[in-house]
Amino acid sequence: MDSPHVFHLLSTKPQVSAKGGTRTYADKTNFSALKGMAIYRLLLREKGVREPHWHPNANELAYCLRGSGVVTLFGNYSERETFTVSPGEMFFVPSGYLHHIENTGKDEMELMLAFSDGEPEDFGLSASLGCMTDAVLGNTWGLKSKSFSRLKRSPRNIVIGMKKSRGEAPGYAHFPSKYKYNVEAAFPLLANGGGWAKVARKNVWPVLEGLSMYSLRITDKGMREPHWHPETAEMGYVDRGRARMTILSPDGSVDTYTLDKGDVYFVPRAYPHHIENIGREDLHFLVFFDQSTPGDIGFTGSVRAYSNEVLGATFDTDPKTFDMLPDYHEDLLIVSRVNPR
Repeated sequence: MDSPHVFHLLSTKPQVSAKGGTRTYADKTNFSALKGMAIYRLLLREKGVREPHWHPNANELAYCLRGSGVVTLFGNYSERETFTVSPGEMFFVPSGYLHHIENTGKDEMELMLAFSDGEPEDFGLSASLGCMTDAVLGNTWGLKSKSFSRLKRSPRNIVIGMKKSRGEAPGYAHFPSKYKYNVEAAFPLLANGGGWAKVARKNVWPVLEGLSMYSLRITDKGMREPHWHPETAEMGYVDRGRARMTILSPDGSVDTYTLDKGDVYFVPRAYPHHIENIGREDLHFLVFFDQSTPGDIGFTGSVRAYSNEVLGATFDTDPKTFDMLPDYHEDLLIVSRVNPR
C-alpha cells in the first residue's frame, strides 16, 4: 500500500512533453499531502529551452542533477543576470522574476525545481505576447503592426521550445551571480562515518527567501536521527539509493515506508520523522524546506535536556534506565546505524 506521504515522480507520465524536453510535476493537484510546496522534474534535450517565464505566486529553487546550461533572469529595476549551470549547482528565482533555462550541452539536462506554493502559477513569454494584438505589440516597440504578423502566437504557454542550433554560453555567463550557488563545492555542515550534509540556506546564500535545501548523503552504515523542524515543512527527492522513513502524525498514526530513486516525500511542519539507509550504496537526498533558515530539533540533543526523573515519569519506568543515554549538548543529526536493517 502506498504511503500518503510519498509520490513516485520518476514513474509519473510527464504532464508536458515536447521536442525540446519534458516536465513532470508533483503539486497539490496530484500529491494531496503537499502544503505550501511543489516540485518539478525538468528534462531539456540538446538545444531544448524552457521558455522565458515567471511564477506570480511562488519562489523557485533549482538543483542541476546532470547536463549543462544557461539561465537568464530579469527582475525589478531592469536587473539582469546570466549565468551557467552545471551538476551540483543551484539557482534561485524570486516570485515574478522573468527567467529561462537553455541546454547548451550535447547531453540531456536534468533539473529539480522546488516552489514555495503547492500550486505554482506560470506565465510564459509566448502566451504573454500571444494574448496581445499586433497593434499593441507594434506600439510597444514603435513598429508597424505587420512586423509581428509572422510570429506564432497563442494565449497558452509553449513551456518548452527548441533552438535552431545548440550554441555556447556567452563569456559573461561565467561571472559569479548572487542567484547561483554551488552547493556541492561547499564545506559540509556536518560529516562523519554515517554521512554528510551540505546546505543551501540563508546564512550562506543571502538571496534565499521562503526556500532552502540540504544535499544529504547517508552511507550504508548511517541514519538521519529522529527529528523535527519547527515551523518548517520538508519535501525531499531521492536522487540515489534506498531508504526507510517513519513519520508520526498528531492523531497517533504512524507511517513507515520505503523510498527509491525518483520518489518524492513530504513531511508537514514539525512532524517527527527519521531517514535510514537500507540499501547497499550511499543514499543521496535533495531535501527542500519551506523556510530560508529551517528549524531543526533532534532526539540526541533534546531528550537529555530533561532529568532522569522527568523521563522516568514520561515513560513510566525507573529513572535510572536513562543513565545509558549519552549527554549531548547539541544534536548529532547523522548517526551510525549500529543495529541491523
